[in-house]
Amino acid sequence: MLSVRILLAEDVHMIRGALVALLELEPDLEVVASLDRGDTIVETALRTRPDVAVIDIDLPGADGITAAAELHRRLPSCRALILTSLGRPGTVRRALSAHVAGFLLKDAPPSDLARSVRSVAAGERVVDPQLALSAWEARDSPLSPRETEVLRLAARGADAADIARSLFLTRGTVSNYLTAIVTKLNARNRIDAIRAAEEAGWIP
Repeated sequence: MLSVRILLAEDVHMIRGALVALLELEPDLEVVASLDRGDTIVETALRTRPDVAVIDIDLPGADGITAAAELHRRLPSCRALILTSLGRPGTVRRALSAHVAGFLLKDAPPSDLARSVRSVAAGERVVDPQLALSAWEARDSPLSPRETEVLRLAARGADAADIARSLFLTRGTVSNYLTAIVTKLNARNRIDAIRAAEEAGWIP
């Protein structure tokens, strides 16, 4: 029996160790790489050639969906299964658009992980039915690409001056974008707009 080769990316050491142990209890599954950062996934996958990459959505360096999209571009033979503790509809849609083959909640039964890895390796797509329905019903972002970039930087703690320097805009233009964002999202303020956009999966 050929083993399914797995790359696992999870930044919490205890969880990563538990997932590796869980997967290696299965005779047909083999963890060939274990990582704690998103920006090392593609390089490691190119070296170890896994069949499936099990990737936590929240990773330092690069988030899981961004890493999965780059992995699909550079090594399409490796299929990605995203793990998350949050089943936000917008995030599911973003994951599917990044050619992710599976989307699994971390609180799913342990047996679901091994079964999902096998299904993804066999060319199937695995998404919790309720998450899939929520993603189908979720509305598209009302923000323009530039507004999305401004809000993404604001969510990372940048102020108007920082954002202006990063995007080569004037501070006044950034302030206008932030005002438009708050209005479009029916938010009370910038913090409320960030919360709403993150919950909807409109900003990485």
